[in-house]
Amino acid sequence: MNDEIQHIISRESQIGQGIVIKTITDFLARCQEASGMAKTDKLFKEKETKNLIKFIEIEKLWYSSININDYIAEGAEQKVYIKNDKSVLKLNDSIYYLSWIDYFQNLLLHNYFFPDTSYDLLGFHLHEEILYAVVQQPFVKATKKTDLDLVKLFLTNNGFQNTRNNDYFNPELGLILEDLHDENVLTQNGILYFIDTVFYITD
Repeated sequence: MNDEIQHIISRESQIGQGIVIKTITDFLARCQEASGMAKTDKLFKEKETKNLIKFIEIEKLWYSSININDYIAEGAEQKVYIKNDKSVLKLNDSIYYLSWIDYFQNLLLHNYFFPDTSYDLLGFHLHEEILYAVVQQPFVKATKKTDLDLVKLFLTNNGFQNTRNNDYFNPELGLILEDLHDENVLTQNGILYFIDTVFYITD
């Protein structure tokens, strides 16, 4: 597992859409290196987004097949649309992350740990000058309210320590996993489905 996490960090992972995301993140990493800016710089994310838009235009990665009538919900970081009876579309602006690279690493980590609800990156969407990644995910219909004590037990048994509320940390892997409340972990027929995760990689 440690080796696979290292592959994700180094953008060598072949999980799911690892190749597509690796190409994007390699481009962004080169731009970051050329600019000399750190993620903590005030204008870093703005410049990174402009570089990402250039890449999207070159590679024709715009996604336009979004029907506003299919909108069902949104949270702080994303808008959710029903695509069909088996999947949903999520538009995420990476607001929880200092960089788009961090967001893409989160997608790969989610797909590694929770393949039943893996993300499929379809492209990008620009709305009111805000850039969104468009991802597709299996639709999970909850059959009962999630017991957060069971979420805690499951994660504890898999090496994640509860740090506060619905946030966890895996000291062996150096991973932070946050925001696991009962709307982000659904229960269907007695099985937990993690549909919205927020992974961070520690230094």
